[in-house]
Amino acid sequence: MALADLGDVQLNYEIDGDPSGAPVVFAHALGTNLAIWDKVVAALPEGLRLIRYDLRGHGQSSVPEGAYSMGMMVRDAERLMGFLEVKDACFVGISLGGMIAQGLAVKRLDLVRALVLSNTAAKIATPEIWRRRMETIEAKGISAISAETIERWFPRAFRTSPEALRWKEVLEGTSQTGYLGACAAIAGTDFYTPTASLRLPTMGIGGWDDGSTPPDLVRETVDLIPGSQFALMRKTGHLPCIDQPQAYADLLSVFLRETGHLV
Repeated sequence: MALADLGDVQLNYEIDGDPSGAPVVFAHALGTNLAIWDKVVAALPEGLRLIRYDLRGHGQSSVPEGAYSMGMMVRDAERLMGFLEVKDACFVGISLGGMIAQGLAVKRLDLVRALVLSNTAAKIATPEIWRRRMETIEAKGISAISAETIERWFPRAFRTSPEALRWKEVLEGTSQTGYLGACAAIAGTDFYTPTASLRLPTMGIGGWDDGSTPPDLVRETVDLIPGSQFALMRKTGHLPCIDQPQAYADLLSVFLRETGHLV
């Protein structure tokens, strides 16, 4: 485990691949951790510096108290890249990680040369929906929402697999403070106007059976960025990097080559 001490938060991170390769930074979804990228990273071509990290309140990163803001989570990514001396990266964000990706690109375009916005949106659900979820968790714990979350995350045929059950355990084992803090960050975020100002190579990825960010919502977000492209993955849900890692890695590889990030 490697920890980046950023003062108010300590972020766990892992680096794979070529230390001198073009950097690719991965940000995970709410209620998961950096391991959602394990099989994707293993399937990517050589010649890349692959950086994954646990968001604040998740995985092996520290759990600051209080509600988090999207600004905090964007700043975490910004400071981690500074700590690792990374710039001109392709930033791959899924769900919450995709919102962080949008905010980082708006704030620090010098750090991000290409974006992958996977199973995400400029605005996800409504503050009222997030308020009700947070109230349920505060009253009954994360286990009270885990079954419905798994239904949104994975297609029906995958939900009873050992892998899906493992991720249900990860979700239920996530710090309640960290989960609620991240919920508050998502609830308070509307990136429609900032994201529409972006001008950089962007690929959106949607899952056909995604119950959290349906494909049309992902497409609507990436269409805000001129010249962007969109890929629809069938027979998958909100986390295709878990149940279809090879297909996901293939999409990333093509995009990295098209943008000149991978020779």
